[in-house]
Amino acid sequence: MRMKNEKTKNKELLEEAVKQNSNKKQVEDKTFSIFKISELGYVVTGKTPSKDNPEDWGDLMPFVTPSDYKNYRKYAIGSERMLSQQGVTRLSSKVLPPKSVLVTCIGSDMGKVVMNNCEVITNQQINSIIPFNNIVDNNFLYYSLVNLYDTLRVYGGDGSAVPILNKSDFENIEIDIPPLPEQRAIAAVLSSLDDKIDLLHRQNKTLEAMAETLFRQWFIEPCKNGLPEGWEKGKLGDYVDCINGVSYKGSDLNTSDCALVTLKNFDPNGGFRLDGFKCYTGKYKEEQIVWNGDLAVAHTDITQDASIIGNPIYIIDDPKYKTLVISMDLVKVNPKHTWLSKEFLYLLMKTSDFKEHCLGLSNGSTVLHLSRRAVPSYAFKMPPRVVIEEFTKIVKGIFSKMNKNIVQIRNLEKLRDLLLPKLISGEIRVRYE
Repeated sequence: MRMKNEKTKNKELLEEAVKQNSNKKQVEDKTFSIFKISELGYVVTGKTPSKDNPEDWGDLMPFVTPSDYKNYRKYAIGSERMLSQQGVTRLSSKVLPPKSVLVTCIGSDMGKVVMNNCEVITNQQINSIIPFNNIVDNNFLYYSLVNLYDTLRVYGGDGSAVPILNKSDFENIEIDIPPLPEQRAIAAVLSSLDDKIDLLHRQNKTLEAMAETLFRQWFIEPCKNGLPEGWEKGKLGDYVDCINGVSYKGSDLNTSDCALVTLKNFDPNGGFRLDGFKCYTGKYKEEQIVWNGDLAVAHTDITQDASIIGNPIYIIDDPKYKTLVISMDLVKVNPKHTWLSKEFLYLLMKTSDFKEHCLGLSNGSTVLHLSRRAVPSYAFKMPPRVVIEEFTKIVKGIFSKMNKNIVQIRNLEKLRDLLLPKLISGEIRVRYE
């Protein structure tokens, strides 16, 4: 029944998007023209400051690399590193104006596309296009290249250990381009969906911040002057059970209605990502199964800034999978008491104190691993049961709204991904003035 409801919802969203932005009126295919990327804009390959010029680094302009893409959806917002005025001056020929299109052309992230919303400089792994606006709309070009993801990766698959799509091959890739008014109409349909998705993400970020603020007011600030009456000192292991995830091999990752919850389900910006599941056909234990609303903590991290390890997630299921199982990189956290809500535990594990505790019990260089005793050994001040129950009544509505937003995000993303190739290819044509 849930699958049927989701299909109905997607159909309604599709009809609404087409109604608002198009009417599927057929236009003769001869209006499409073929252009090489080099004919659509000025292509700029980025550059990294020399190690002999450490003064090029500062806080003036974002320096975008493929590792920053994990923090982006459509727009490049900020970066891990920034350039100084000296660096910007030295690399002035590499400055990209807002609404350029940035395409990763080297490495495992090859083919990923973003637009910048401010002036940026990239490293040499990114080829960027400054569009000729008399020929192509910035947003249309962005969506066209998103649609070419598989093609871009094929171009870079030359058999080398590190896939590379060089600038000349990149410039010679051909794209079908309709008239500018139709480009803008197509981009309007897709952008309206992306804007709604972004709005829901930002709303969830605000809702989670509200819940964290309430948690501090209820459970952190009252302890500043000592242990309040009726509270106890305890360790998390006294109140929860920790269950290790399943160890798996690459041969276990096959098409299935069972999926692993993995590190990719952890959004670096906070929250749960629905595109991080991996289909799984291997063995697992009953206790390693997770359901909607269950809690898990990241026990492994490969990010440069240790942004994932020790983070909790609130599991959101996907109707296309009958079973979800936590992978070996996660630990499932189950409360031992029914009154100890998962909302309370989640917010407790979102505190900076818990994060610092986990970092202190992690080890490794390239890959960080969290000690098995990290979660159980975390010491905190335990409030009375009645306080937790009252708090839970207040925040349950916040978490319910966040979960509904995530489901809506999933529906909108499916709709966008359904429309994208049909609009770009001309299978669905839009009316334009």
